[in-house]
Amino acid sequence: MTATQKGRLFLVPAPLDFGCDVQQNITDSLPMATLQTAANIQHWVCENAKTTRAFLKRVNDICPLSQPLQSLSIQELPREVHKKGDHAGSLGEGFDAKPLLQSAKAGSDIGLISEAGMPAIADPGSSVVRAAHTLGIDVIPLVGPISLMLALAASGLNGQNFAFIGYLPQDAEPRSKRIKELETLSRQTHQTQLFIETPYRNAALLKVLLQNLNPQTHLSLSLGLTLNEATTCSKKVALWRQNHAELPISLPAVFGILA
Repeated sequence: MTATQKGRLFLVPAPLDFGCDVQQNITDSLPMATLQTAANIQHWVCENAKTTRAFLKRVNDICPLSQPLQSLSIQELPREVHKKGDHAGSLGEGFDAKPLLQSAKAGSDIGLISEAGMPAIADPGSSVVRAAHTLGIDVIPLVGPISLMLALAASGLNGQNFAFIGYLPQDAEPRSKRIKELETLSRQTHQTQLFIETPYRNAALLKVLLQNLNPQTHLSLSLGLTLNEATTCSKKVALWRQNHAELPISLPAVFGILA
């Protein structure tokens, strides 16, 4: 590599078992090419350094790291970027991620990783990707699980027109109002509305959805995607109200509605 040649920014997907009691075999969700690439990266930008080290230990079990874990450079995105979001149009879009890419400017590859799934998709990282494009650094997404796309494909809802909403409001009145707004939007546009929640709030969100949605609206719930317990249940709200007690509701979930 010449002194003037820039490194690349690799978008490295992580397994979807973050926070779960049992971890899957990493080769069940990440192909060998992704693992081999990750094993050779010495500079990382991440959501959380601790979970990144845990991920790299799992990679090392399959593909030995090119350098000892303790010698790797791991930089965390600022906490405020997590809270405000770093996508275009968010309060955090003014965050300048270019300083995080100095190693790539100097010729070294950098890996961008979140705690689960693809960075910059329902996770922080888009500011780093934008900065890479600004600096003329090649951005290369690697193959791996993306929960939103897996859930959408498994739902049977409209995969030609969809939107990811993120998290719904936590307070009862704004949450119910938002659910009705999304249902109305879906009915008018035939657009699937996807959203997520922290696992311990899944049951409460499902209850509120069943209270507020029209009986004929389609509701999909994908739980534990890529895990042994993975399941997707997709049916009209009227049928949901009859039976949903057996679902492993505490697993990471993606909700979808189509009116």
